[in-house]
Amino acid sequence: MQHYSGFGLLKHGLSHHENWQRMWRNPVPKAQYDVIIVGGGGHGLATAYYLAKVHGITNVAVVEKGWLGGGNTARNTTIVRSNYLWDEAAWLYEHAMKLWEGLSQDLNYNVMFSQRGVMNLGHTLQDMRDIHRRVNANRLNGIDGEVLDVKQIQEIVPHMDCSANRRYPVMGASWQPRAGVARHDAVAWGFARGADALGVDLLQQTEVTGFRISGGKVLGVETNRGFIGAKTVGCVAAGNSGVLAKMAGFKLPVESHPLQALVSEPMKPILDTVVMSNHVHGYVSQSDKGDLVIGAGIDGYNGYGQRGSYPTIEHTLQAIVELFPIFSRVRMNRQWGGIVDTTPDACPIISATPVGGLFFNCGWGTGGFKATPGSGHVFAATLAEGKAHPLAAPFTIDRFISGKLIDEHGAAGVAH
Repeated sequence: MQHYSGFGLLKHGLSHHENWQRMWRNPVPKAQYDVIIVGGGGHGLATAYYLAKVHGITNVAVVEKGWLGGGNTARNTTIVRSNYLWDEAAWLYEHAMKLWEGLSQDLNYNVMFSQRGVMNLGHTLQDMRDIHRRVNANRLNGIDGEVLDVKQIQEIVPHMDCSANRRYPVMGASWQPRAGVARHDAVAWGFARGADALGVDLLQQTEVTGFRISGGKVLGVETNRGFIGAKTVGCVAAGNSGVLAKMAGFKLPVESHPLQALVSEPMKPILDTVVMSNHVHGYVSQSDKGDLVIGAGIDGYNGYGQRGSYPTIEHTLQAIVELFPIFSRVRMNRQWGGIVDTTPDACPIISATPVGGLFFNCGWGTGGFKATPGSGHVFAATLAEGKAHPLAAPFTIDRFISGKLIDEHGAAGVAH
């Protein structure tokens, strides 16, 4: 670490960043790599980092058509939790949670992971039955979870209207204390800096335009900067997975939808946890700088537009005001959409494909951010070994043929 005197700090402060050390290199692509990762978001960068750190594979390139972390990593609501219903999903997300809990130390970069808890509200008797079932399933898998009554909810979130005269009165909630939020940009930057330091080439403004395949095996990727060779290619391009699969000559069981989110003007601290409600269809937390971070649902149509639709936002704000009338006059600052790949069972695909050496990690739907370190960790192992990591094995593409689905629509979140 460099140490500066007062004069040095002044000099560098006036330098308009010209003399600041870059967080990662801007290399020229090599002709050949051992592994190419397509997609420079959180999952792709995490995959590259763990390939280098855990498996010693450093001749790796991450190719990103834009800038690192500029896709869904920068367009989400940063929630981290592991309270999924089915064993296979719960194990995968809990693996991610445990990595989250040591991630800042591992990367030597503050990802601002804040375990402020996540609350899922119940508004009907069926909601409460589902909550009890999920919390009990979590506990059997060693995942923290509690069922809260209305009094306990009010103690944690005193500003939420839990009165009986609401249209959708709150009857109870599930509560995962270890869950929380993280700083999305910091996650991408931390993994990028860590991967670069281990020798990984991070190739920005490098768009994949096709795959070179011979004898049923991948030889590398065609890009706007020329051909880049590798016998192992992992695609982690949220929102564009179906497009990449089509380039490789097969079809993925995914649909791409815009997913809505928005943030308000900054306010004094008033909400120190995450509140979610599938029933009224919205969720909200407050960032460290004070704005309300509000998540909405996916648009009903398929598409790649990152603006989304006003009716979805309007519906979500109605839901938030139903829970928090105190927010009714808060002004919204900005709104955006992220493009998510959704699968029939609301679970990801982490799998080999019909093309030898070509692997896909996609279909995380609306919950990809929370899985970032776990996804990268198991996908790196899958690429390094050429076969599925045990936690990734249930998420093979073949499950949509065999019928071994992992139906997480109920636990996947508001947007599913």
